[in-house]
Amino acid sequence: MSEPKTTAPVKKAGRGKYELDERLKSYKGVWVFIEHERGDVHPVSWELLGEGRKLADQLGVTLSGVVLGPQDLATRRFCEEAFFHGADSCYLIEDPILSAYRNQPFTKGLTDLVNTYQPEILLLGATAQGRDLAGSVATTLQTGLTADCTDLTIDMENRSMAASRPTFGGSLLCTILTLNYRPQMATVRPRVMAMPDRDLSRSGTITPHPLTMIETDILTKVLEYIPDNQQDKPQLAFADIIVAGGRGMKKAENFQLIWDLALVLGAEVGASRPVVQANWVELERQVGQSGKTVRPKLYIAAGISGAVQHRVGMEDSDVIIAINSDHNAPIFEFATYGIVGNAMTILPALTAAFKQQLAVSRMAG
Repeated sequence: MSEPKTTAPVKKAGRGKYELDERLKSYKGVWVFIEHERGDVHPVSWELLGEGRKLADQLGVTLSGVVLGPQDLATRRFCEEAFFHGADSCYLIEDPILSAYRNQPFTKGLTDLVNTYQPEILLLGATAQGRDLAGSVATTLQTGLTADCTDLTIDMENRSMAASRPTFGGSLLCTILTLNYRPQMATVRPRVMAMPDRDLSRSGTITPHPLTMIETDILTKVLEYIPDNQQDKPQLAFADIIVAGGRGMKKAENFQLIWDLALVLGAEVGASRPVVQANWVELERQVGQSGKTVRPKLYIAAGISGAVQHRVGMEDSDVIIAINSDHNAPIFEFATYGIVGNAMTILPALTAAFKQQLAVSRMAG
């Protein structure tokens, strides 16, 4: 494997300002790893291309997708889809070894690409695969990695990516800059960034690259594929409407009011961390930094104060309706609409009103 090329330091150029070392200046461009499994690309890859487009435009550089996979039409199609979602070019490694994800060959392929073409920023999804790969690649390249980011921007003074993420259990937000190393790496959870519009008129260049590895070099073997049956699991990350309850619901029996409203609206049920810790609902329904990140069209939060830990998981919802008896609750600072009152009274009224309105709509239709 090629030697890492990322350890040149920056030079201090005066009060709080840094000047990139000449070796670091050779790193140009924003890359997004296109994650796929069994013929389907994970949506987080397209979301990251939308965010990567903003970063690349700020820096005045190109945006590229990175695709590793077997030699078939689907792998090439992923490059075309990357163009449709904002990429200018795509780096492609095709090899039978890459038919299924394994850490060793994917780490080898991605690090070789980085050492050859030298991007300044590399983004991956904070999925099971993305987290596994990002940690290995960052360690191999001896560069910095900021995990589970909620915001990415460019500090133009230092030409560095400012990656923000919750810390101290979600009670604070910190912004991390990787000044001394390249590429700057970050992982972002699904649904944190907006999905870009698909533009079928876009095209780009594909740069093929070999995988200098053979099957006998790899320690792990794929013996069988066993699909994970998610049919009976909550799918909060992809829900258009979520009704969520918090500690303000007082007791487990009152949480039935959340379920009642969700049933009428055809919504998923979410919860804050204290509710999950109290075993009112299962862990899969927790929204927040230590749970799911969601981006529904409508998010109804009942009895949720709106602490940072919860906020980072749902603040990008299109419309947020907050119900809380405390008019000073933090959630009212960022909610679209706020209702100050007792959730145990308001929720049944909302359920009845929605039920009546939906019945009228069906009759009219």
